[in-house]
Order: sequence, then C-alpha cells, then structure tokens
Amino acid sequence: MTDTEGKYPIVVQVGQSPPLEFPGSVNDSWLKNKVIVITGGASGFGEGWVRRWAAAGASIIFGDINVTGGSKLAEQVRKESRNENVHFRYCDVTNWRSQVELFKEAIRLSPHGGIDAVVANAGIADSKLELENPKNLDAEDPPPPNLDCLNVDLIGVLYTTHLAIFYLQRNPGSSPASHTTNPTQTLRDRHLLLIGSAASFSPIPTQALYGASKHAVMGLYRCLRSSIFVHGIRINLLCPYFVDTPILNASGRAILAGATIGTTEDVVEAGSRFMADPRIVGRAVSIGPKLRIEADESGEYVLTQKKEVAPKAIWEIYAMDFEDTDVFQRRIVGILNRALELRGWIGWGSDMVGALRYRLTGIWRGS
Repeated sequence: MTDTEGKYPIVVQVGQSPPLEFPGSVNDSWLKNKVIVITGGASGFGEGWVRRWAAAGASIIFGDINVTGGSKLAEQVRKESRNENVHFRYCDVTNWRSQVELFKEAIRLSPHGGIDAVVANAGIADSKLELENPKNLDAEDPPPPNLDCLNVDLIGVLYTTHLAIFYLQRNPGSSPASHTTNPTQTLRDRHLLLIGSAASFSPIPTQALYGASKHAVMGLYRCLRSSIFVHGIRINLLCPYFVDTPILNASGRAILAGATIGTTEDVVEAGSRFMADPRIVGRAVSIGPKLRIEADESGEYVLTQKKEVAPKAIWEIYAMDFEDTDVFQRRIVGILNRALELRGWIGWGSDMVGALRYRLTGIWRGS
C-alpha cells in the first residue's frame, strides 16, 4: 500500500487510478475488438474518434441527428480502415426512445453481444440566448425560454449515462474495472467517457445554459466516480477548451479571433488514451492550447520560451478530490463521534425521547 492509499483510503475504496502524466503514450492496439458507442459521432471530436478507433480495429456504433454526414462518414471509414464494423444510426439524444434504439442496435451489431465503452459526446452551444434576454413575458401567455442546449448537453447525457450503466455491467466476458489490470490481457471493458468543457469549471459570458449544463456534467462525473465502481464500471471525463469544431459558432469565433485555441487532434489524443488504457479510472483532464509552461518560485504556472520545456496541451484536473473529501469526512465524523462521547448516554436518551415524541405527535395529527 502506498502512502497515499494509507492516508486516503477512499482512493482505494473507489478504485481510482494514480495521477496521469501528459504527454503520455497511447497504445491503439489495445482498442482492437472493443465495441464502442458514441453519441454525436458525425463531426468534431466524435468524427475524430470514429476514424482513429476504427483504424485500430474497434467496432464503432455512432449516432447523430446528421443523417447525411453520419452515413457518409461510416461508409468512408469502413473503406479507409477496411473495418466493416463501423455503423451509423440516427439518434436524437434528447429523445429517450431514440437513445434506447441506438443501444439496442449496438448490442445487435456487436460481434460479441455486448458494449465495452460509451462516449457521451453529443453537444451544442446555446444559439438562442433567450435565458438572459427575456422578452414579452408580460404577455397573457408568455412562452418559456428555449432550452435546447440544456436538453442536449445535460438531459441527453443523463439518458446516455443511464443506458451505459445498464449495458456496461452486463458486457459478456468483462470483469470489474481495475487500475491494476493488464491491458494486454483485458479483452473486454466497462468504460463510460463523459465530455465536459472548460465551461464545466469556468464561466463563459452569454452561455449560461451551456455553462450550467457542463457544470452539471462535471457534477455527474464527480458523483459517479465515487459510486459507479459498484457496477465494475470505470468513468473518466474530458474537458476541452475552445476548439475549432462545429459547436463553435460564428459569434464564438469572432470573440476568439486572434486568440489561441485548442486542437481537435489533442482532444482525440486524450480521449484515445482514456479509451485504450483500461487502467485509467476516475480521472479528468482539460485540453487547451499547446503551451510551454513551468512553475515559478512560488509554485505558480507561468509561460516560458525555454526550448527544454516541452509544450503541453492536456492537464489533469480535480486530481485530488478524494484526498480532500477524505480529510473532510474524517474530520466531520471525528467531530460527531467526539460530540457523542461528550453527551454520553444521557444525550442519547434525550434524543430517543424526542424522536418518540415526534412520532407520537405525528400519529395524533393523523400523519
């Protein structure tokens, strides 16, 4: 047992893997024969993963509302990769039945009858901007704000997550995820990869709905990584910075004109490392512009032009959650235990009398 494991037992209990180092190597051969479901796979990051993982020999079933783009991509990738196990199906992630059908199709098309990994990738920005700009609400029957962004970026992700937990734990031939597993001998997997954003931890002006949705995805990830291990599933999170993909609309591009943005290639690289390596459990990274950064004397990160400092685009975030959580829990539990000791049996008896009185009062009132 390491010092960290001994000091922070929650890390051991939830099966979290050690902190990551970036850049790191990705062995795409570990993707071979994995069955992966991707939502929002017709463009952007999803397209990048479809191409790369199919080329590595994975079976890909991806959904999107873009039927023309998705069908064309599947046909092209099958031809280029010589991998016939690349399938596109229409999927509206805001529609529960549509997602159910995508997962059922994935099971039907799976060479081994199961699903090894799910990527909750579908997402949009808020193009309506109605939440912060209410109009005509003094009308007799005012309309609600447009919540398409929240429905795709949060409700859709929750649907995907719900289905993923059901199917991943039932993946034939799979074993509970573990950071001690041997990747060369792990043929099956149980992996849920969530896609957040820099908006998961930073505000983006005018994008309240998008930010609220992505903050919620971060909350979903942080909660599930402390409990999803009971299903033998590993969960990870990617949080890309502004990247040149279809989700970055014209106004966003105008605001960022002249600024440094991230690349799709770095996001695809980070996602591929998470997907290929079954030892990565409960980790999150932010992907931004590739920069040369070092720590100064105070420990703060600063930009540098030193050639010996390798440029870096992928950074781990929320790496020490469980250490902090464990300290908090131990302190609170310790305080409560100490308070109980001080009150002794008299305090316990007083509380029990109070509880009984509360119950009798409820019965007397007919509740």
